[in-house]
This record gives sequence, structure tokens and C-alpha cells, in this order.
Amino acid sequence: MEKIGHYAFLVCILLAIIAGLVVIPYAAIILVVLGLIVGLLNITAKESRDFLIAAIALVVVGSSGLGVIEWAGLGGALTSILGNIALFVIPAALIVALKEVYKLARE
Repeated sequence: MEKIGHYAFLVCILLAIIAGLVVIPYAAIILVVLGLIVGLLNITAKESRDFLIAAIALVVVGSSGLGVIEWAGLGGALTSILGNIALFVIPAALIVALKEVYKLARE
């Protein structure tokens, strides 16, 4: 199961980059579903805190307005790629956060 989460993570990163450069039908749905899989299978309790901090950082950077970088159209591509990465990370972070809240409530 750990390998499935690992491969889902790699596929998400590649898909996010490619979909940021060219239009891929259903890329958003695929990223969300793979993000849920990664959140369920790949993030251990030991990694939860670091993952959630990294997820917050990615969402903040993704919404920071990198589109203002207009050199060779780079800004639009960066914004699109980071938006796609956020589509993958947010569902994974939601699952990890819910697991942590459940763990805290159980204790």
C-alpha cells in the first residue's frame, strides 16, 4: 500500500506540471482523487505535522500572485502549476488533518 501512495505522489507532481503547461481533460479530478489516496496511504502519523506545514506553505505560495512574472510567459505557467499542486495537496492535507483531529479526540 505504501508503494501505491508513493507512486500516486509522483504521478500527481508530474501531472500537475504537465497540466500547468498544456490542457489535460479531467486533470483536476485526477489530482483531487490522487491527493485523497496519498493522504490516506502515504502520510504517516510521524510525518503529519511536517506535511501539514508544507501544505500550508504550498497553498500560500500558490495564491501569492506569481502571475505578475511575465518573463517568457513564466508567471502564468507557474501559477497554473502551483494551482494544480494545490489541487493535489489540499485533499491530502484534509485527510491528514482529519486523522490528526480524530487522534486528538480519541486521546
